[in-house]
Amino acid sequence: MAKETIQLLQLEESRYGVGIFSLSDPALLDYRSAEIAFPHRHDHYCCFFIETGHLNFTIDFQNLEIPPSSLLVSCPGQVHQLGYANKVTGWGLAFDARFIDQNARLVIEQSFAKAALLSLDFSEKEWFTTLFQLIYAAVEEKKPTQFQSQLIHTLINAFFYKTVTLYQSQEDERIQAYSLRRVEIAKTFSQLVKDHFLQLKKPADYASKMNITVSYLNDTVKSVTGFPATYFIQHEIFREAQRLLFYTGKSVKEIAFQLGYEDYKYFIRLFGKTVGASPANFRKTSQSS
Repeated sequence: MAKETIQLLQLEESRYGVGIFSLSDPALLDYRSAEIAFPHRHDHYCCFFIETGHLNFTIDFQNLEIPPSSLLVSCPGQVHQLGYANKVTGWGLAFDARFIDQNARLVIEQSFAKAALLSLDFSEKEWFTTLFQLIYAAVEEKKPTQFQSQLIHTLINAFFYKTVTLYQSQEDERIQAYSLRRVEIAKTFSQLVKDHFLQLKKPADYASKMNITVSYLNDTVKSVTGFPATYFIQHEIFREAQRLLFYTGKSVKEIAFQLGYEDYKYFIRLFGKTVGASPANFRKTSQSS
């Protein structure tokens, strides 16, 4: 029977709003693999720190091979699925987004990349190894102190601050040719699209929210990313459409309406122009591959 929604996994039963497990434990990894081997979303951050071995993940139709000395960060709402784990050691970490500094979150959530995958040098790997051990010890403490929750959330923020510092340095290398103002506008626009693509469909809508002209928004976004503002709006809309076509049994008409298109024939034309195949052909081809 086809699903009508993409399953959302939550952290409701987590003691501190944090979940951590060792990838070195085969029994636990088998349990977790069975739990996340199907496509799903999280309402929280989900991170994998790979010390040795290889992990395969698919995030929003992007297949990722995660080598040793790597850190993968998946943001709330992304659809992902575990492929395989080969002789992996390391850690899995999940935590509620509300514990994290909003400015730090924006570094990753406003990124133009689909997934945050960091390659770590020896000292960075050692730093994360020590921190994950501290987080695990704090979460598993048999006799928690009065401030155990605050301690754990401080350690999680330390993890996230270090992660976004490394990630931002990699991003800065790629976009260093552009002014900080232009990069800031492009990232703000990208985050607004992720937050409002169901309601706002035109660059003018976003320019108005940002108090800039449409032409300045388009020129800035294209200069930094190589793509016009319309591309990012349509990309976000039709990435969600692809998720719903692939992971649910909803009709094309139902999906069009859910994404804010009352005229589903217009939606089909836009989908075909953006994705390169009709919704029906995309569903047929992707699910048979």
